[in-house]
Parts: sequence; structure tokens; C-alpha cells
Amino acid sequence: MPASSIRARVRTEMLDEIKAVARRHLATDGANLSLRAVARDMGMVSSAIYRYFPSRDDLLTALIIEAYDALGEAVEIAAADRDQLDLRARWQAACRAARDWALAHPSEYALLYGSPVPGYAAPDDTVGPAQRPPLALVGLLREGLEAGLLSPPPADELPPLLHDDLTELADTLFPGLPPALLARGMAGWTQLFGLISFELFGRLNRTVAHRDAYFDHQVGLLADLIGLPPSR
Repeated sequence: MPASSIRARVRTEMLDEIKAVARRHLATDGANLSLRAVARDMGMVSSAIYRYFPSRDDLLTALIIEAYDALGEAVEIAAADRDQLDLRARWQAACRAARDWALAHPSEYALLYGSPVPGYAAPDDTVGPAQRPPLALVGLLREGLEAGLLSPPPADELPPLLHDDLTELADTLFPGLPPALLARGMAGWTQLFGLISFELFGRLNRTVAHRDAYFDHQVGLLADLIGLPPSR
């Protein structure tokens, strides 16, 4: 094996190990990551870790991108693994996948959707991965519209200024999707992650005991809000 390939493999393994240790720190310390602490846990001198991540923000960005991609992949697979004409079943499966991922990775979910990290500004590299979950969820609506399974809401459902904003957004991300339908999809998406955050951050403690049933019921209400037809 060429020396360059060996070096590349070793570097990849080191990057993966650093990120694995950093995730353990997320679970115990939150997003207040310290490169020195990560290096100490790995038995490295602190200066060595800077060859892989020049700053704390670079390490945070790597963790954020991987977390968004993992969440996005879970949602995409769930939405695709159902009858393509059963929009409600696909929506419910995608929502459950988002919740399952969040419950399995609470510290990474908190990094994505919790309080902003002081002093950290997400670079453009995070935009594409961050769009994967909403693109998968709202993309169901465009597919349903194209298949004749959905009817767009009245255009006058939106205030004029909001109509202009969402027209521009639809043209960029969802060509052909009526702005009023996009607004309903965005409402479902934002309320879904509010629902997940309430559960994950303890806002439902001493309030709702049967969390699975509660979640499925709320997701059904969101499907009604969006205008998804009954399951086939």
C-alpha cells in the first residue's frame, strides 16, 4: 500500500477517534468542548490535536454536520420505506424516525436544536446537512401534489408579505410547491421538533406518562393540519 494511502487512512482513523471522544464530552459537558480535554482523554499532547482540528469551532462543525446527516438519513429512509402513495404513513414514519434518533442521541440533538453555543457561528458547510430533515418532510408534500393526492390550500390563506417570502423559498428548494402548502409543511416541521424537544428536555415530565401514544397522536394532528389524506 502506498505511503500516502497509509497516512490518509491513519488520519481518517484519528479524526474518527477524536470525534468519538468529543461526543462523549458532549454527553457529560454539553457543547462546552475543550480540545485540550479531548486530547488528554486520547493521551495526546494538546498541540497534536490542532493538526486535525485547528479550533474548537472546527470540531463542533464536524460534529454538527455528521449529526445532521445522520438525522437526515434516518428521516429519508423512513419516509421511503412505506407505500409511496400513503403520504400520512410516510409522514408518521419520518416523524417517528426523527424522534427515535433524538432519543438515541440526546446530546447530539441538543447540539443541533438546543440553545446556541456561545461564541460559535455555524459556517456555510452546515447548511446543506441541516436542510436534509425538512427537505425530506416537506418533500412529501410536493410528491403528493404531483401524484394528485393533495390539493393546495387557497392562495389567500397567507398574508401578502409571507406569500412573497415563501414563494421565494419554494422556488429555491421546492419548485412547483404552492407557498400556502409550503407554509403548512413548515408548520408541521417546526411543531414536530418542538414536540421532540419538549420530550427530550423534560418539559413533559409529570405531565404525560405514555409518551409513544402522545407522540403518535400529536403527529396525527399535524398531518391533519397539513392536509394529508387518511392512510390507504
